[in-house]
Amino acid sequence: MKGNNNETSNSSRTTLVTGGAGFIGSHLVDRLLEQGDKVITIDNFDPFYDRSIKESNIAEHRKHDNYRLIEADIRDLDALLKEITEDEDIDVIVHLAAKAGVRPSVEDPVGFQDVNVMGTQNMLELAREKEVKQFVFASSSSVYGTNDNVPWAEDDHVLKPISPYASTKVSGELMGHVYSELYDMRFLALRFFTVYGPRQRPDLAIHKFLRLMSDGEQITLYGDGSSRRDYTYIDDIIDGVMAAIDYSDSKYEIINLGNNRTVQLLELVEAIEEASGIEPNRTFGPKVPGDVHQTWADVSKAKELLGYQPDYDLERGLRNFVEWYRG
Repeated sequence: MKGNNNETSNSSRTTLVTGGAGFIGSHLVDRLLEQGDKVITIDNFDPFYDRSIKESNIAEHRKHDNYRLIEADIRDLDALLKEITEDEDIDVIVHLAAKAGVRPSVEDPVGFQDVNVMGTQNMLELAREKEVKQFVFASSSSVYGTNDNVPWAEDDHVLKPISPYASTKVSGELMGHVYSELYDMRFLALRFFTVYGPRQRPDLAIHKFLRLMSDGEQITLYGDGSSRRDYTYIDDIIDGVMAAIDYSDSKYEIINLGNNRTVQLLELVEAIEEASGIEPNRTFGPKVPGDVHQTWADVSKAKELLGYQPDYDLERGLRNFVEWYRG
């Protein structure tokens, strides 16, 4: 898939990816290196989950001549500016690094504000200092919060975030608008909808459920199982990010990247059972504060601006995930 407004993609382009050793970031780096970009990644290997998982994600990247890893914290702007040499011209920044997750943010709202808001501010400052003209920001479907007007569209400005994580992503979108206006920078905020696939973080539902089911352990469904999510396969998300990198029209856009299909939690468990052949042992727990009841993406804007067309239905995506998990 290619966007409708592509600039030249070749080895002369340098793309900086924050969070480049993580789930989405490492897949993006795969694609960028495949097409000939020079790639600089920033990752601090946050201990939220085991470092060895991220090291595995980037093992092949480290062998590539066009790849460079900066192990640093996005909260330390001075260190980042020292790491980027004067003769390194950056064409695009894709800012994926963040403290992630609705539930952890409820437990640590100050920490999430520090990393996600100040860290994003620092990356925008780095972009200003280095005169980077294209900035792609990983936002989240969680910004819509308790808005019942589904499927969610970007031109519905009724945002009702109900978690600290969601509020930090709203802040990032707004800061991006300021910088796009003041510093001649194109800023695209991509609202990701429940991304899954190979290398998915071990704390996320699909990965966690399959691991527990494979070990013969009980899985806990929070709430009554009626919550719904728009599950989006990683390859579709990367298609959308790549098209955003090449987008060259308007200066500021907010764009949903989802699958345009909402799936009930009980349906998800049944689909994992079908893909894995393992019958789950289920129990139910209380609804978690900060979790929204439903997410559902209207992706018509992504189709129009980026040529985005999600190819993976849940069943096909889960088969791929199970195959990856089993190695």
